[in-house]
Amino acid sequence: MRIDLLLSKLCLTKTRSIAKNACDKNLVRVNDKTIKASHEVKARDFISFDLYGFKHNIQLIEIPIGNVAKKDAGDYYTLLDKTKLE
Repeated sequence: MRIDLLLSKLCLTKTRSIAKNACDKNLVRVNDKTIKASHEVKARDFISFDLYGFKHNIQLIEIPIGNVAKKDAGDYYTLLDKTKLE
């Protein structure tokens, strides 16, 4: 699954276009590598992104199939760290 689509489906960004723009501005990293919005992610990847005034570090547990309810989105990743940006 594409990283921009994944961030949107798991409610980590408000829209897919926000996720795409964040990738274009080098704010999203997968396994410590800056990536494009079309990058394919896999289960157990480490994803970090700087959005909404925070630096988020997550580990992807499972790739969702189809749409994900907002209340179930947290089942697909583990939040490792969330720190405030200066």
